[in-house]
Amino acid sequence: MQGALTRAATGRPARAGKRRATPRPRVEIRRVRGGLELRIDGTQASVYRPGGGVTGVVWWALASPVLLLPGNPRRRVLLLGLGAGSVGRAIRALDPGAEIVGVELDAEVVRLARRHFDLDGLGLELVQDDALDYLRRERRRFDMIVEDLFVGHSRTVRKPEWLLGEGYRLIRRRLRPGGIVVSNTIHEMPAILRAMRPFGGRIVSLDVRGHWNRLTVCGRSVPTPRELRRTLGTHAWLGPVLRRLALRSRRRHPLVVGKLRAFC
Repeated sequence: MQGALTRAATGRPARAGKRRATPRPRVEIRRVRGGLELRIDGTQASVYRPGGGVTGVVWWALASPVLLLPGNPRRRVLLLGLGAGSVGRAIRALDPGAEIVGVELDAEVVRLARRHFDLDGLGLELVQDDALDYLRRERRRFDMIVEDLFVGHSRTVRKPEWLLGEGYRLIRRRLRPGGIVVSNTIHEMPAILRAMRPFGGRIVSLDVRGHWNRLTVCGRSVPTPRELRRTLGTHAWLGPVLRRLALRSRRRHPLVVGKLRAFC
């Protein structure tokens, strides 16, 4: 997955571990072509390739909607499930002036990200805390919120129980008018779509070929899939990424066939 399952086929979500007494997740670093990857409970959470492609396709896709935001002097982006910073690194490449706030619960993930993934070099505001607790107390509003939250081991990875109810209600409160919310899903897209409906605007999915990840982008400024592809294609970093994405409008709740596994 990519992201800290942050975890997700691409980016690791901040975990909701405070709600229950759960075993401490296993966090490890492995070498990959051109860089390093962070794995949490067997799931690929982040990838770092200094001087190369920076990160992986799923994290680029999660970051890409930042290009849809109005040209404010300083756009504010919230990352729920920071992991080792893969989505933050992609956003920094696409929007160097963005104000980025990243929330990550696991202290070991933060320690390794700072030591091996140059997390401090991204110039973001790091919040080490449970994502739900953070959303309950935060009062700032954001132009874009990226939800990349997962719990569980690689073959049973899932969204935290609180997310689809109170979680998305709090995310909606923290979003500025005209803002965009992005979610990384594996097999819970129908539930995520239901949670996003109250936000209004168009919902577009970005299915990543070769991964189980299905990303959803929601907001009143989200264009049609064809227009979205054209907009994202204007940035040099995203050309190779777009070739791996299938963009679709989501008007109804899609059916989920079979049981998908969280591999990235």
